Amino acid sequence: MDKVLIQGGTSLEGTVRVSGAKNASLLMLAAVLLTDEPCILRNVPNLRDVHFFISLLQGLGVEVELLSPNIWRIQAKKIHANPPYDLVRQMRASVCLMGPLLGRLGQAALPLPGGCVIGNRPIDLHLHGLKKLGCTVELKNGIVHIHAQQLKGNHIFLGGRFGSTVTGTANILMAATLSSGITRIENTACEPEIVDLCHLLTCMGARIEGIGSPQLTIYGQQKLHGADHTLIGDRIEAGTFLIASLVTNGHLIIDQFHTQHLRALLHVLENSGAKMNITANQIEVFPCLNQLTPFEITTLPYPGFPTDLQAQMCVLAACIPDLSLLTERVYPQRFMHVAELQRLGVRITLEGSTAIVQGGQRLSGADVMASDLRASAALYLAGLIARGETQVHRIYHLDRGYENFEQKLQALGAKLYRTAE
Repeated sequence: MDKVLIQGGTSLEGTVRVSGAKNASLLMLAAVLLTDEPCILRNVPNLRDVHFFISLLQGLGVEVELLSPNIWRIQAKKIHANPPYDLVRQMRASVCLMGPLLGRLGQAALPLPGGCVIGNRPIDLHLHGLKKLGCTVELKNGIVHIHAQQLKGNHIFLGGRFGSTVTGTANILMAATLSSGITRIENTACEPEIVDLCHLLTCMGARIEGIGSPQLTIYGQQKLHGADHTLIGDRIEAGTFLIASLVTNGHLIIDQFHTQHLRALLHVLENSGAKMNITANQIEVFPCLNQLTPFEITTLPYPGFPTDLQAQMCVLAACIPDLSLLTERVYPQRFMHVAELQRLGVRITLEGSTAIVQGGQRLSGADVMASDLRASAALYLAGLIARGETQVHRIYHLDRGYENFEQKLQALGAKLYRTAE
């Protein structure tokens, strides 16, 4: 197990290239199960979660080859329906195997998935949608057994307590591509990662209408074929570097991603006084920390403010004098980073699902513990602005979702290095 040591006080400067989208890559890797023909996936980030998912595919009998860095050739010629338990339990995204396995084999058996400790994330909406497609579901000894004689198109509503479900949308969408008849899914997730998945499925021969909207119509096909697809850039990584530039009062160019995917973040930052030059695929951030004003955000499903940037925004709030309010509506329990930020001197309190940050205080380096992927990134950002040395422990969480994060920060002038505990 490693930790990272950060010496704060350096402004970031330079250009950073955004890696492929972590959340899209896992959906794409699941989608290749829908065909027995080879698929080429490009711009796949080199991440712990990706390698876990590759291992899951290999455990199902999939042939996998790394053609060159970030380019995979995958062929699911002969597969079975039982992924290895030891891997499934470690990553929640493994639940995305349900839809493709049902579409391809008519059955799936998966342990209830694990992942980050950021609150309760049940899969009831996934199972509801699959039942609507004609599946039978049985939970036995912690294993979800799902069968279908034949998947049949239906009208499905995927509304939940906290809005739409990204992985639930992906599961039903993928299963429906190989069903008989027409499936209409209402209240679908509109995240860019779902749109990118739809584009891959279309390249594979699926017929999908309403891409990017809350209602998808899928015309089931008997068979899908192989495809060659390049993943979108990671909007959360881009947003993290954007916030890193602001908190360090730096000057960054953040390149090779669709800036429209960050419209909610950019709206908040522009209203706060951030100085940026925004084009279709690049953002230039100028030093402007002393001009920023407090803000209020409420996380919501896309196109609302992303929950995956809430922790990083807590660090930005700490840099701005006066009160900022951050309300979490997607995962109301996602505030495990609060206690660790307090160790560094951030004046932050919780009132229900709202974090209240009194900004403008100097932070001091300390030992802190990462609890999840995005909390890890927030602690890195806090360490970059704290006086003295900050040690961030349990950074294996960060390896799940940020490709070469430390190397990219070092190239921008950050003083940090990784070492063994």
